[in-house]
Amino acid sequence: MKFVRSTVGFAIAGMFVMSIWGDWAGAYGNIGGWFAALAIIGPMWFMNHYIGVIDNPGDHAFVDMAWGIAWVGIMRDVFGVGGNGFDFGRLVSSLPTIGLLTVGAALAALAINAFNKIEAK
Repeated sequence: MKFVRSTVGFAIAGMFVMSIWGDWAGAYGNIGGWFAALAIIGPMWFMNHYIGVIDNPGDHAFVDMAWGIAWVGIMRDVFGVGGNGFDFGRLVSSLPTIGLLTVGAALAALAINAFNKIEAK
């Protein structure tokens, strides 16, 4: 059930970001983007992390909302925003980006682990 709850938390955050942020930034420029960050990410962070919709046990790797938001954006395009239907090519074309994001996350985890070891000494 924790997985389902976490998935719903990620999906809600992703749907708000993917459906509102671009419109606000397009209509109001940088101020719209900053307002979207405050109006969307703030409440979503509160819901997912503070209230605990996303399950992040202390002895596991921390999963942030950005991973879920990224997947919502990819799947939105794969399943056809604008009535194009399922497009497997869009998923395949996103794989290098997903791979690089995964490498970046792994490097960040290694850096944080090294920092924690230094801090513990």
